[in-house]
Amino acid sequence: MALKALDIYKLLPKKNCKECGDPTCLTFAMKLAGGKADVDLCPYLDDAAKAMLGASTRPPIRLIRIGFGERFIKVGEENVLYRHEKTFYHPPGIVFKVDDTMPLEDIAAVTRRVRDETLTRVGSDLRFNGIAIENTSGSPERFGEAVAAVEKQEAHLPPILIANDPAALSAALVHCGTYRPLLHAATKENCKEMCALAKQHGAPLVIRSDTVDGLVQLVKDSAALGVQDLVLDPAPASLGDFLRRTTEIRQLAITRSVPELGFPVYFDTAKTGLQDAALALGITKYASVIITRPLMPGSAKAALTLRQNIYTDPQKPIQMTPGLYRVGNPDKNAPVLMTVNFSLTFFTLQGYLESSQVPCFMLIVDTEGLSVLTAVAAGKLSEMLVRDSIKKFALEDEVTHRKLIIPGYASPLSGRIEDATSWKVMVGPRDAAEIGDYLHNEWKKEQGATSPPE
Repeated sequence: MALKALDIYKLLPKKNCKECGDPTCLTFAMKLAGGKADVDLCPYLDDAAKAMLGASTRPPIRLIRIGFGERFIKVGEENVLYRHEKTFYHPPGIVFKVDDTMPLEDIAAVTRRVRDETLTRVGSDLRFNGIAIENTSGSPERFGEAVAAVEKQEAHLPPILIANDPAALSAALVHCGTYRPLLHAATKENCKEMCALAKQHGAPLVIRSDTVDGLVQLVKDSAALGVQDLVLDPAPASLGDFLRRTTEIRQLAITRSVPELGFPVYFDTAKTGLQDAALALGITKYASVIITRPLMPGSAKAALTLRQNIYTDPQKPIQMTPGLYRVGNPDKNAPVLMTVNFSLTFFTLQGYLESSQVPCFMLIVDTEGLSVLTAVAAGKLSEMLVRDSIKKFALEDEVTHRKLIIPGYASPLSGRIEDATSWKVMVGPRDAAEIGDYLHNEWKKEQGATSPPE
């Protein structure tokens, strides 16, 4: 079981020396309990205390890296069963699967798709993560050719090599260079040979068993053979079976009841017959490496969006960088719309502004990622913040008028903003969907009323 902060504090020297970077030993203990500090930062702990605290305060699920370079996959290092308890840290790698019986050009085309396809959403570029090549032909030579076809695309994607025969894996590994492929899979029958390959090539290894006890034994056997970087394949027979086994594995791992289960989980959705449903289940409960056949465009967007949502920290809003943003090519008479730096607010408003085809400026102020209504209620959105943002981002140099459109939910601040900035404040709609009509009607009416007579 993980130690609580007070239990950890009892093992610390209680010097309050500040050499660890924290003001007191109790603060350091709280950070250790939350997995936000390392025991080695305390220079006064003896080896026995370090060993005890290290085992208790490290994340219960081991961090595993698959691949090498910019596109490597990092999975594991999770601490909770439910994301609202804290957060989930490392999104699962979603990997497209090909067979070595496919034409080499088709294999190359799937590789190029994973290399190049990007979905931009809420300011983030979402991508698939790698290529899994399965030795369905039974031929080591054909398997090696398929892996070579992937590597020739210079995609630098993490490869996952799936074969029952260690000889086939040996033939494929020749083409993988230093990309640290994930090898699938060691079983009770071939564990010794698979571990020898994994150790020789410095590659992480999947171990496969349809029972929890079988996985525990394979972890012990692999560790004895010198392989520490493991991924667990619970070999589910159905989606319900996968849910039951992965939940059990996660519970036993995070409570440290069975520390041998503290590794990421592998899930091949292509074997379920219900790929889209399996993919969604794997993202939410608790797969770290998800194998799937190449997805249709709609399913691809849905999977990437779901993964982004699940692995967004629920306690930390996604924020935009405050500043002055342009929509279209605004001139010095263009409207200026002020809003907060909560990313969903930003992108929603930006989308409706682009649809309105009215060139304009967006003045984004720093409310620490809070929405308009929340920021007003919490006092994070104030007239002083707006005044300082106008000066900081040199808005007066961009437009000749002194008119500012604020969100409808910020209307209680309109008078105070006018007094603090000397700008005329116009209150926009509460619903961003109405901003196009507002600009075409209210803004144009305002401009007409203040235009000098010809």
